[in-house]
Amino acid sequence: MRTLFFRAGLVPLALLTGVAAQAAVWTLEPSESRVIFNYSYEGAPSKGEFRNVDATFDIDPANPGACNISVTIPIADMAVDTPEVLEYLLDVELFDAAQFPTASFQATRCRLESMNSFVADGSLTIRDKTHPISFPFTFEMEMYDGQPRFHLASEVTVKRLDFDVGTGYWDDTIALPNEILIQVDVYSGQ
Repeated sequence: MRTLFFRAGLVPLALLTGVAAQAAVWTLEPSESRVIFNYSYEGAPSKGEFRNVDATFDIDPANPGACNISVTIPIADMAVDTPEVLEYLLDVELFDAAQFPTASFQATRCRLESMNSFVADGSLTIRDKTHPISFPFTFEMEMYDGQPRFHLASEVTVKRLDFDVGTGYWDDTIALPNEILIQVDVYSGQ
């Protein structure tokens, strides 16, 4: 019933905005998109940004459950407060960017939660560890410069130690907690 309700609402919207009610591949617009990670070190809140993220979203407005989402994050391109913090993050005990230059998220199924809220079920790979993850997101279609695009927003908490982001000195969760909040605010066009 919920899927029928969504289809009934999205198909007219797709037609209204000039998007055919068929599968479409959307590509991340990097200049307007942000993937932020929030952490704290010794109790002081900090944040960084994953930059140059490459993502495609294959979404059929008439069948959103059959989504295909592919995201690749170049670890060395992250931006943080200082060069010293970046050096620590890229080091072998945290991301080990020399050996594992990218992180990735892949999803082939989305579940409708409400009119514009979904959960993408997929897998997240960081370093050489892959784990299943459910990624909640909101999805809105809009027109921009006469072209259709979508806005996707999400927040998800990732446990860094599940992916060995923190070995040796950094496996201690007192100074650097295990939970890292990822905030996604991206725009995609066809």
